[in-house]
This record gives sequence, structure tokens and C-alpha cells, in this order.
Amino acid sequence: MSIADTTTSADRPGWLALDKLGVLIALIAAAGAALPFALFRANRIVLGEPRSLLDALPGFASGLMIGVLVVGFVTALLRFPVVAKLVSGFLVLAVLFVSVGWAGFYLTPEGDTFARVSPGAGFWLLVFAFALLVTDALTRLHLAPLIRIGILLAVGIAAGILLWSGNWNDLSILKEYATRAPAFWAEARTHLALAFGSVAIATVVGVPLGIVCYKVRPLRAAVLNVLNIVQTIPSIALFGLLIAPLAWVAANVPGASAIGISGIGAAPAMVALFAYSLLPIVSNTVVGLQSVSPAAVDAARGMGMTGTQRLAQVELPLAFPVILTGIRIVLVQNIGLATIAALIGGGGFGVFVFQGIGQTAMDLVLLGAVPTVALAFAAAVVLDALVEMTSRGGRSP
Repeated sequence: MSIADTTTSADRPGWLALDKLGVLIALIAAAGAALPFALFRANRIVLGEPRSLLDALPGFASGLMIGVLVVGFVTALLRFPVVAKLVSGFLVLAVLFVSVGWAGFYLTPEGDTFARVSPGAGFWLLVFAFALLVTDALTRLHLAPLIRIGILLAVGIAAGILLWSGNWNDLSILKEYATRAPAFWAEARTHLALAFGSVAIATVVGVPLGIVCYKVRPLRAAVLNVLNIVQTIPSIALFGLLIAPLAWVAANVPGASAIGISGIGAAPAMVALFAYSLLPIVSNTVVGLQSVSPAAVDAARGMGMTGTQRLAQVELPLAFPVILTGIRIVLVQNIGLATIAALIGGGGFGVFVFQGIGQTAMDLVLLGAVPTVALAFAAAVVLDALVEMTSRGGRSP
């Protein structure tokens, strides 16, 4: 038997071993590479003609894209250092987003204002695969909260530069935006007002209500059960149930209509989002206060603090990370739910989503869906970082 035959797997370099999650990422990436990279439409509503990666880009660009994908595929599949996986993931994503813009320019006939080019299923699957690689690498690195927020800002700036450069101008989603820019920003303001406004009101109401439930145990079960029932009502049904009572208020209460209360529009949407927000905030307030160490409360009592002082200076500060977690859950939830408000005239990004569905224009759907997803993701990252920063021992070394 030769020496080479006695070599065991322990003698091989560590990076040659397979990464378990990397195998899944590599399989998703391989499927994405096999699916259409872009879709060409003669106009905005006809069915798209699929274009593979080789057909959607000129020779040099397609070769570059394939080379970068191979590097990302190998890096994900094997146990390379985490930093290498992070850099590789960001590199592939950057090249993907630039390349799909090139595809829009390459596939659009010169002077044709009706043609539409949109990212295909393969592009979105590749984005998902390498976004998963980046997310996994960031999780493994255990970066400090401020560094994570910094990375988010850097990604946002890079996306802004990409859009400002005009690289995506030939893609159908940007053509949809170009014809609706004023409406887009008006609906963006409405969406932000609905999502953040409902959370702000729910926090003002929910935290004191949670404190009362914590102090008055017989009241706790009744309040939480009622809020649980509200949470089980489908969002569309709740929006619909609010139309009649709010219409009555607008018609019979002096001044109600003047301040914007009506059966349809932003008012029922705000009330519904507020109702959905209460359960996580109230329950997390109760759980957070219950998790405060009795020793800390006893020490505060021994120092002569009154009940109000103990609550304000000891219990609430210690419970704040748990309360903030509830607010984080609610904000991400409401950013998504605010799209449903468009069904009752409440506005928001859902206007484009439902217009696109009605017109069979999927790029118009994306014009509403993409900023909603991006906003929810950014809110989750920022609030996760804030929760960690305010937690006891939450800072990364």
C-alpha cells in the first residue's frame, strides 16, 4: 500500500470539505443559472420571451457573469473562510444587478419605446441564493450592531448609485416608474405614514396597557385574549369590517370628516394596522417586565424607591429590549400589511401591486413590491441592531 493510499480526509485542507448550507446555496444557484435570466416583451402586457444568460448579454458580459458565478458557486460549496464567502456573495450580487441592467440595454431594440425587458426567474433565484450566502456569512461573523447598520447603509448607497447611473433605465420596472414618479413618491409617503404612524400610536397605547396588565393580573388574561381574537381576523376582513362604523362616525360626529375620518381611505387602514399592532407590543411589555430580576427590584426597594420610581428607573429600562423586539415585529408586519390598504382606498405601495395585477403587468407589481420588501428588510436590520445594543451584554466583542 502506498503512502498516498493511507492519506485520510483529516490530512486534506479544511477548505476542501463541503459546507452543508453551501451545498443548498450551490443547488439553488445552479437552478437559477439554468432558468431564464431575462424576459423580453414586445409591450408591457404580453407574455415574455425567455432569454438565457448567454442570450441576454453580449459575449464579454455573459462570460464575465459566468466566471463570477463559478467563483461564487465554488466559494459557497466549500468551507472557505467566512470573510471570503461574504466578499464573494457581495461580488456576485453586484455583478448580477449590473448585468441585468446591461441585459435591458442589449435586448431592447434601438428606438423601440414599447418593448419591455424584465429580470427572469433565473435572476431572482440567483439573487436569493447569494443573498442567503451573504446573510449566513454575516450571521457567522457576529458583527457589532453599528457595523451591521453601516453595511446596510453601504448597500443602500450602492443601490442608489446603480439607479442614478442609469444602468437600469432600460428595464421595465424603471420604465413603469418613469411614467408614475410623482404618484410613486406620494404613495411612498402614504405607506410610511400608515406603517410608522400605526406603530407609533400602538406603542403609545400598548406599552401603558402592557404595564397595567402586568400590575393587574386578573385583567391580563382578558386583554390578551381579546387582542388574540383581533389578531386572528384576516386583514382584508378587518379592513372591510371597519368601513361601516367609520362611515357612521364621519356622518354623525361633528368634525370627524374634517380630520380625514371616512368609511374608506387611510382612516380604516390606520385603525386596522393599529389593532394588529397591539398584541405584540402589549404581550412583549408584559413578558419584558416579568423577566426583570426580582433581585434588581428588591435592591431598588431597599434603596427606598417608590413603586413608580422602580417602574420608571429599574423595571422599564431592563424590559426595554424585549419591548423593542415587539415593536420590531409590529413594524415589519405593518410595512407588509399596509399594501392591503390600497383595496379600501388607503393608498401606499399596494396601489401599484393591485393595479399591476389588474393589468397583468408584473413589472408594475414589482414597482410596489420591491420597495415594500426593501423597507421591511431595512427596518428589521436596524431594529435588530438596536435591540442588541440595548440588551444587557448584547454588544459583540
